[in-house]
Amino acid sequence: MKLRLGTRASTLARTQSGMVADAIVERAQAMGVDLEVELVEITTHGDISRGSLVGLSEVGVFVAALREAVIAGECELAVHSLKDMPTTPHPGLEIAAIPERVDVRDALCTGGTPLRELPEGARIGTGSPRRGAQLLSLRRDLRVEPLRGNVDTRLSKVGAELDGVVLAAAGLQRLGRLHDATELLDPADMLPAPGQGALAIEILPDANAAWAEVIRSLDHAPTRAAVTAERSLLRVLDAGCSAPVAAYATVEADMLSLRARVVDDAGTLALNESIQGPASEAASLGRSTGWTLMGRGAGRLMGRT
Repeated sequence: MKLRLGTRASTLARTQSGMVADAIVERAQAMGVDLEVELVEITTHGDISRGSLVGLSEVGVFVAALREAVIAGECELAVHSLKDMPTTPHPGLEIAAIPERVDVRDALCTGGTPLRELPEGARIGTGSPRRGAQLLSLRRDLRVEPLRGNVDTRLSKVGAELDGVVLAAAGLQRLGRLHDATELLDPADMLPAPGQGALAIEILPDANAAWAEVIRSLDHAPTRAAVTAERSLLRVLDAGCSAPVAAYATVEADMLSLRARVVDDAGTLALNESIQGPASEAASLGRSTGWTLMGRGAGRLMGRT
């Protein structure tokens, strides 16, 4: 049996999807199911747009075309970076598996100089308001510059147009390029985006059980609980990548710990919240933290009246 896996055409997306495809085939063999997985490239609006993508993640600029391809029968499943996905579930699709996520940290790439040793006024590129605001909270003198493009494009600007760029460590790790990171930023300083480091596999809810159960078996329960808490918080705040919102949850011995942060764009004001509780109550823990932040004025920090 052959499955078609929808993926964006970027090198990182194809690499991530290829890893998932390999995991599916390996798990299928262990379960006695004969499966092949073929990658199908899908072009999304985010891939062809030349403008800023800030504010578009909430509507799933990298996700919509992949979802449409699954629904239209062009492929049986799609792989997404979870942090790009809207927090509202798609009524016609199932997130069948969230595999164990990798490093959640942000990576500073400067060619060798760590953050605290960069010269005054150093120019750091990022397309993320969350990263930009937290950088400024650590170094008020930095000049945060807008940045987009694939990993190679972003890294090529280091030493030429910029003194450094900030990328997700997970992407560098999956590409085998973690050596390009000068410094992996401590989450205490740079709290990650909700869902960072995690992938999601979507299928039709009524997909053929012969292979759908193979996909579902790749789900990693602690990761799903952690990202559920993070994304439930994000949904309460009604924020996507256009707002400097960060959240990171961990699960240990069935107990979930969630840290969340909302920062103003200038990096001068920050609200921090944390909560602990049973991992089985991940969604409610996330919502509770989100409402607490809203009550403390998170809306104003995100630029709302």
